[in-house]
Amino acid sequence: MKYDVVIIGGGAAGSVLASRLAANAQTSVLLLEAGPDYPDPATLPDEIKFGHTRFAESPDSEHNWALRGTITEEQGAIHVAQGKVIGGGSSINGQAMQRGFPEDFDSWAALGNDAWSYDKILPYFRKSEHDLDIEDDFHGSDGPMPVRRRQSGPLPDIQKAFHAACVQAGFGTTADTNGQYPAGLGVSPSNNIDGLRMSAAVTHLQPMRHRLNLTVRGKVFVRKILFKDGKAVGVEAESGGEVFTIAADRVVLSSGAIRSPQLLMLSGIGPKDQLQQFGIPIVHESPGVGQNLWNHLSAQMTFKVKDGISLHAGVDAAHFSLHYTSEGSSATNDMLLRCSSVVDEREERVRGVRTKYLTGDVPPDQAARISCTLGLPDGAGYVQLASADPGVQPSFHYRYLQHPNDVRRVREGLRLALRLLESDAYKDVVDHRILPTDATLANDDALDLWIRQTVGTARHVSGTCKMGPDSDPMAVVDQYCRVKGVQGLWVVDASVMPRIPRSGGAHATVLMIGERVADWIAAA
Repeated sequence: MKYDVVIIGGGAAGSVLASRLAANAQTSVLLLEAGPDYPDPATLPDEIKFGHTRFAESPDSEHNWALRGTITEEQGAIHVAQGKVIGGGSSINGQAMQRGFPEDFDSWAALGNDAWSYDKILPYFRKSEHDLDIEDDFHGSDGPMPVRRRQSGPLPDIQKAFHAACVQAGFGTTADTNGQYPAGLGVSPSNNIDGLRMSAAVTHLQPMRHRLNLTVRGKVFVRKILFKDGKAVGVEAESGGEVFTIAADRVVLSSGAIRSPQLLMLSGIGPKDQLQQFGIPIVHESPGVGQNLWNHLSAQMTFKVKDGISLHAGVDAAHFSLHYTSEGSSATNDMLLRCSSVVDEREERVRGVRTKYLTGDVPPDQAARISCTLGLPDGAGYVQLASADPGVQPSFHYRYLQHPNDVRRVREGLRLALRLLESDAYKDVVDHRILPTDATLANDDALDLWIRQTVGTARHVSGTCKMGPDSDPMAVVDQYCRVKGVQGLWVVDASVMPRIPRSGGAHATVLMIGERVADWIAAA
């Protein structure tokens, strides 16, 4: 059978695309997911269904690709969780629904992507969501994805102290970090509703499964995209040990910012040297495929709390974020601070687990941290082929802290965290600081090394198939997300972002991208 549209990857963007394109009964849509599909909500595993668990992020979960990637040379290769299940990352994530800031999208437009200015993409943020707290022109009221600010539970003591410390330090507050004026100190929005993780598979895809023109297939691994005379005509896939082909008029690649560039290269689109190295026939030379990898790093200052201090109050408690501009920065709101328990309140990381951020005799459930996130990094990483075998993961390197401006801002961010921690607001909360030590904090070189040795990472990989005008030789897709140099092929996921959102989140923006590009694909 030939389909009008084949979508490769049932993650956040793929679920949005399938639901929107299938709304036209005349369009046959096939959604292929390498991980398991759960068409009946009653059979959804607890690790996917409930937001208080993060087992799906562990290497032992069948719902995780469990990739290995390098973040710094000091740490080498680490485990990188990537969703391998219907809903993708939205089925295993921390349920943050922080949008990109208005200036993020205006910067995309300034790079030659005028269809992505904030005024043009705002309707698609609104289309994707049902905001349960705020009704105004900046929020949706009837979209599939519920959004709320975790505030039904009492404020944990560490959150009260963080809020007071930021205010005392002179930082402003905002009632809405997803609104017109999102900067400052505010409550982080979430799509965890009454303890349930509201993935894109649940919110967007599930209500459309009854459509006869929509077919969803799990445990189908796409090996490559097929071309004829420069046009994508289908895919080669594998399931149950059988390799077969599927024909399509339009092919959409939504496999995420690590797998999407890999699949393009395996299909003959990418840097000439990599394709030749692995004997892959060149369909179109595109040097930007796999380059421009962005992600959010997180450096931690940990401290032991005093006896009787509450670290968390359940998944419904409010969590504050401070978006601020680093000193001397050319970009506004390029940094982010948050306070949280060292061990996530989600259960399987609580009991008896120590982290690289702890030392001495401090149990994880008596420690907290202030996290410094580089919202708008200057340094980028890459994804490269490791083999022509589709079953071998690509190699990738985030190249964290290799740009001097990134090093400076994270170092200064941790010293800002120190000032907050030593303020009166924390005096009844902090027993003592654990790491970094006084000696490390006193020396720039020692602090920089310690940060590289201990820095953590988010799952906000983006940029590896970036959009851009023809004047940008590293642009992989045009601003309508059509792959350059071929016909009938789109990339729609975080990889098309020319810059990562400075807000410190990516999920809400990926949903918006799916909503935005669905209209263009439908009209093609």
